[in-house]
Amino acid sequence: MNNFQSVEALFKPFEMGNLKLSNRIIMAPMTRNFSPNGAPGEDVAAYYRRRAENGVGLIITEGTFINHRDVVSNQENVPHLYGEDALNGWSKVVEGVHEADGKIFSQIWHMGVRGNVNDYSKQEISELVAAFEQAAANAKKVGFDGIEIMAAHGFLIDQFFWEKTNTRTDEYGGDLVKRTRFASEVIQACRRAVGPEFPIGLRISQWKYAFYTAKLVETPEQLKRFLTPLVDAGVDIFHASIRRFWEPAFGGSELNLSGWIKKWTGKPTITIGSVGLEGADFVDFFATGEHSNGKATSINALIERLERGEFDLIAVGRALLADPNWVNKIRDGRTEELLPFTREALDTLY
Repeated sequence: MNNFQSVEALFKPFEMGNLKLSNRIIMAPMTRNFSPNGAPGEDVAAYYRRRAENGVGLIITEGTFINHRDVVSNQENVPHLYGEDALNGWSKVVEGVHEADGKIFSQIWHMGVRGNVNDYSKQEISELVAAFEQAAANAKKVGFDGIEIMAAHGFLIDQFFWEKTNTRTDEYGGDLVKRTRFASEVIQACRRAVGPEFPIGLRISQWKYAFYTAKLVETPEQLKRFLTPLVDAGVDIFHASIRRFWEPAFGGSELNLSGWIKKWTGKPTITIGSVGLEGADFVDFFATGEHSNGKATSINALIERLERGEFDLIAVGRALLADPNWVNKIRDGRTEELLPFTREALDTLY
């Protein structure tokens, strides 16, 4: 493993409105399938608490389903953000994280199981927006510190964004800006539910599951047009999901997608993508089974980009999935103690 440079930039506090984080490291949302009938139990609460106890600045939960009939198919162990049992479970999760002086957002999610959005009537769209609004209200009610709306990876909101899955000719389809209307209505509804001071994040991506080379936008100028209505709707922070944080979003600049979003919007951004791992590309890992181990590796390049202000926060996924003490080990220079990511980490709540 290469030597690690000073990690001071990772451990500077971060403030955004009323949200105050002790450092710049975020636990990325990762579906775990450990919530029978949609209700997280004591094991899930302990899993999240361990990350807070071991120095994670902000936890973003795995995706939690909104209350809508199309939200899911055969996913009975993915947590819900509705119903008494699920909300009681999340209350205990939040309580444990807060007792450990951590912060936690709920990621609210609709998978979009129809596969496209052309068949939704305007009445059904209104029902979807209302379901997101209720989920946001539930998140605030149980004590979360904010929400992240899942609008990436080919799921429901992203299906409205993408021209391949949205060929509507009404106000919810057409050009790039019109395809943001549904997302904007969801953001506005969530804002109504939580008030002006409660943080709302939005996770977006170019790529989709099964379409890894897909692009929502081809140029920085298109990205600016795409982002403007989302900012106007009330997004506080953007989480740009990319496969490798070091890859530029467009030709002619080294900026990754988070960097371009920050440049255009001035909003805080979160970067992600194989942070702290080598030989374990996320897509290759799940699509082909290659790279069964993800060896810990240097984060020097990541820190340099953070110091330059390209983005504000760092989301860590698989490295933190396998090693709940990853943050403290990085902070203390105990890099030789970092645990590799393996397939077993998917089946265990370490």
